[in-house]
Order: sequence, then C-alpha cells, then structure tokens
Amino acid sequence: MIAYIRGILAEKNPGMAVVEAAGLGYEVFIPVSTYDRLPRCGEEAKLLVWHLVREDGETLFGFATPQERDMFQKLVQVSGVGPKIALAILSGSSIPELSLAIAGGNAKRISAIKGVGKKTAEKICVELKDKVNAVEALAAPSRTPGTADGRAPMIRDAILALGQLGFGEEFSNSKVTKALESNPDVPDAQTLVKLALAAK
Repeated sequence: MIAYIRGILAEKNPGMAVVEAAGLGYEVFIPVSTYDRLPRCGEEAKLLVWHLVREDGETLFGFATPQERDMFQKLVQVSGVGPKIALAILSGSSIPELSLAIAGGNAKRISAIKGVGKKTAEKICVELKDKVNAVEALAAPSRTPGTADGRAPMIRDAILALGQLGFGEEFSNSKVTKALESNPDVPDAQTLVKLALAAK
C-alpha cells in the first residue's frame, strides 16, 4: 500500500491534485482543507495517502495532515459513507469542528454539509461517537486565529472547564456545540462556558 507521495506538484484544484514522482504523475483526490495547504504548482509537495483498491481500479486520496487522513479513515468505516462523501465532509468542516459535532451528537451540524443527508449524519454520530476525542482534536495546533481551527483552544478550554465543574464529556461537548451555534462570535472560553451552561 502507498503511505505517502512526495514530488513536484504538477496540477491542483479544490478536489484533486497531480503529484509527479519518479517520472509518473499520480492523480490524488483531496479535500478542500488539503488544497488550501498545497504549495504552488512546480514546487515540491507531500501528501499522505489512503490507497483504495477495487476490482475495477485503484484510487488515491491525499491529505495534508495525519489528522485529516485519520478522520477520513474513520468516516469511510461508517455504513453508507463512501470516499466521496467523506471528502465532502472534510471539505465542509474543520477537524476540530467535526470532532466536536460527532462527540456532541450534533447530527444537524454534519447534515448541513452539502451532500450529507440527515440519516447519514446521525449514523456518523452514533458509529463514531466512541472513536472521536473532541478535546484531543481541539488541542491540535491552530492555523489561523479567528477561523474555526483558530478557535479550537478556546473551545477545548471551555470543555475542560465544564469537566472541572463536574459535568461529563458528552454533556460538555453537546452544550458547547449548542452555545457556538447560537453565538458564533463568542470572544473567549469564560464567556463560552457561561453560554454553554445557559444553553437549552
């Protein structure tokens, strides 16, 4: 199996990249989050790969980070979720946001992603609930302050604070998710905790 590809980025668009390595051009399907991290065409790129082998052919799916590939692998294990839907989910949500939605059972947030139905979103929450650690995902290094990933430390701190107050992980994840939906511009963890405790 192919673990990663490193070579010259020959072509890229939000759903696909071509990496030239050892004289061969590898077509790799990617989520938008990976596309955003790719260098300019003509520069060296490295993509972590999930290699799908079927009777009718082979397909490569590429990711910029281990967290993206790990989440993709979890998603395709859910009944009814194929690689294309998994890529759409990763393109429509950051890993911290998605982990929080799954851990908090927020199927509504997942079904808001284009191409994901309500039943599929509910299956994802049920089947992956015990396989996703929202706090761990939120602890990953943030990319840009103000983005969903940039708010991850604030969200993580709020969940941990609720835990210290004696609330369980599922309750904390669910309440923080609801608070964020109602107040997307919440400024800090302290305010988020207050809003989470007031959320119905």
